Amino acid sequence: MDIIIENENLRAAVSTHGAELVSVVNKATGEEMLWTADPAVWDRHAPLLFPYCGKLKDGRFSHRGTVYEGGQHGFARDMEHTVEAKAPASVTLALEANALTMARFPFAFKLATRYTLRGDVVVCEVRVYNDGDEEMPFGLGFHPGFICPFDAQHKTEDYVLRFSEPETPEVIETGEGDGLVTGRRSVYFRGESEIALTDHLFDRDSICFSGLRSGCLSIVEKDTGRAVHVDIAGFPYVLIWSKKGPMRFVCIEPWLSLPDARDASGEWADKPAAAVLAPGETFKTALRMRFAR
Repeated sequence: MDIIIENENLRAAVSTHGAELVSVVNKATGEEMLWTADPAVWDRHAPLLFPYCGKLKDGRFSHRGTVYEGGQHGFARDMEHTVEAKAPASVTLALEANALTMARFPFAFKLATRYTLRGDVVVCEVRVYNDGDEEMPFGLGFHPGFICPFDAQHKTEDYVLRFSEPETPEVIETGEGDGLVTGRRSVYFRGESEIALTDHLFDRDSICFSGLRSGCLSIVEKDTGRAVHVDIAGFPYVLIWSKKGPMRFVCIEPWLSLPDARDASGEWADKPAAAVLAPGETFKTALRMRFAR
């Protein structure tokens, strides 16, 4: 079920399936600005990644002697979430541990996701609660996709990805085919702030940056200045991604954790986490997306 929220600038839809943002429309122009989940290209819009990002080594992990199978990016994006609160410009959804989640992730948790519209900004606030009696490590990431080119009059080369500060970012390399962290790192460029978009930029899949100083990463239309701005401050990793071939969308993905490394032990307690919550503790983060179109 899709829940509609709106203000004077934007009309957005949030699905109870995955608590996923599925539409952001500019009310003045009627333009859809979020990727439309064309199943022939990429069948998602802006999935929430929990309780881990990327892939697990061998598709599983162990905790206290039990093996748990897991697919890419966790399970929250594929489960129904309950609507907890609704106002004209906001909605809060929640996923709580149940028999299905405990078979995949043996912790008592609550994941609450609140979307709020503020002017031309969509804010996604996430809270994770440890409702159990043991420490709970977990991973978390955002994966929004934005339509690009913005309209039929522009082509891929009319756009750049622009950091708010000059950057010398490291690229965390993952293996082609397995998606696991290889341990190799490289410098993407030195002291630059723009990445030119081309239809071949993502021929080798996503690019994962670390060590960024910028507070914002934007998709900018060069001739008009129209843009989508994504706040990335406080996120240790930021990925950019699109499907191979003619560009239809671009994802800007702030993550708080990484896929497994190729040499990972497979033990959940050994996995680098976004946070490790003690019983009764709460973790919170937020993603802000400004649609200057």
